Amino acid sequence: MGIMRTKSIEQSIRDTEEPEFQLRKALGPIDLIVFGIGVIIGTGIFVLTGVAAATYTGPAVSLSFVVAGIACALAALCYAEFASTVPVAGSAYTFSYASIGEFVAWIIGWDLILEFTVGAATVSVGWSGYFSQILSSFFGVSLPTAITSAEEGLMNLPAAIIALLLTVILVVGIRLSSGFNLVVTIIKLSVVVFFIGLGIFYVQADNLTPFIPPAAPPEGGGSFFEAPLLQSILGIEQTTFGFSGIITGAAVVFFAYIGFDVVATTAEEARNPRRDLPIGILGSLAICTILYILVSQIMTGIVPYTDLNDPAPMALAFSSIGLNVAAGAVSIGAICGLTSVIMILMLGQSRVAFAMSRDNLLPRYFARSHPRFRTPYRITILTGIVVAIMAAFFPLTSLANLVSIGTLFAFVLVAGGVMILRRTRPDLPRSFKTPLVPVVPILAILICLYLMLSLTGGTWIRFIVWMLLGVIIYFAYSVRASRLARGLSAEEAAREMR
Repeated sequence: MGIMRTKSIEQSIRDTEEPEFQLRKALGPIDLIVFGIGVIIGTGIFVLTGVAAATYTGPAVSLSFVVAGIACALAALCYAEFASTVPVAGSAYTFSYASIGEFVAWIIGWDLILEFTVGAATVSVGWSGYFSQILSSFFGVSLPTAITSAEEGLMNLPAAIIALLLTVILVVGIRLSSGFNLVVTIIKLSVVVFFIGLGIFYVQADNLTPFIPPAAPPEGGGSFFEAPLLQSILGIEQTTFGFSGIITGAAVVFFAYIGFDVVATTAEEARNPRRDLPIGILGSLAICTILYILVSQIMTGIVPYTDLNDPAPMALAFSSIGLNVAAGAVSIGAICGLTSVIMILMLGQSRVAFAMSRDNLLPRYFARSHPRFRTPYRITILTGIVVAIMAAFFPLTSLANLVSIGTLFAFVLVAGGVMILRRTRPDLPRSFKTPLVPVVPILAILICLYLMLSLTGGTWIRFIVWMLLGVIIYFAYSVRASRLARGLSAEEAAREMR
């Protein structure tokens, strides 16, 4: 068997029935859709839309969201089949373990740890910026730079505090987490709809012309670390805007779509996962893609795209036309949006690491659920502490692309896993089937790889270094500690924990 040993679907499901490993089933289809929307609607609309428009796409940023949305939809169809067939915490990690093998599962689990942890820390830093802006605008209170910036001061204290507060909510229980997320998601969706309804009356056609700005050399001349890898490999002149700008923009805003895969990590906590998970995954993705397209188009219609390179582009759009009260309302919505994003990314990270610990690929200590709340409290607390430290002491905004490449890599492996599992286990009951296999999975793989190659050389180097670190840890610890390597059943592993 070796490093490519696989864990059967049946064994994965049996593991969830052991009391020490058991999570509470409390989520229905609406909860799952709200979870997906809660994490998708956030950084993408409130931050990245303006950055992508100003630096890569111009008014055609809406096309970047279409391209990224298509890639996500193809991957979502694969996720939905896997999640309904293997209703176990861990998302792509669990799916890969069942279809491809342990080493690939470890790699994707390590990749997901990067995606969720760095993503949560990055968004916490953005949350801190909006929080400081609201204190200044509405209450006349200016927090000192020493405690609000890791770059210019000592630390980013608000970013650390929000991460720790959300950790408490996640430990107390999935139902409280779901209820909290529902409230903040309703608030931010109301703000997004408000922006669309009001902003459409202030769109100026001149701001949308030219819709696709002509390709131009990047400011400063660019370098391997800053240019899309594909352009460097093919020796193509480095450019921004034009068609290549739309594709690069799609790769950048892909960070905005990390959400529906988090829905898959809650599989064990869904009441009817075979029915509800596909609804949650595809429903949240469809709703958010439509909202992204509308918001990005209206935003670039209100303000010239060259002015949108701002951490708060939606608020900027309203304040630029004198709607300061509306800009303040948008800032409040952004706080709500980013809060739920942080929480759900941390939830996703804790569920992936919980599943890896249950398989002994990470220390078993983290695989115990709370006796009262039935949440993976140990790994959740560790996740919260790590996110808080990173948010407090590291300027992480430049790592958004690292999160995107990790997400795209996960999508590639899930799409490949669907084709493998169709061939190796055609007998498995599938309440949802990916249509047009192998066409849909192959298209998902090709589009995701294309977007990965459209990210910068520097992003690829950082990603490869993180993956190599994961390989070292696997061969130094996990390959021998693995439950499959030791031949432990779920019952035996549970007894070792007692």
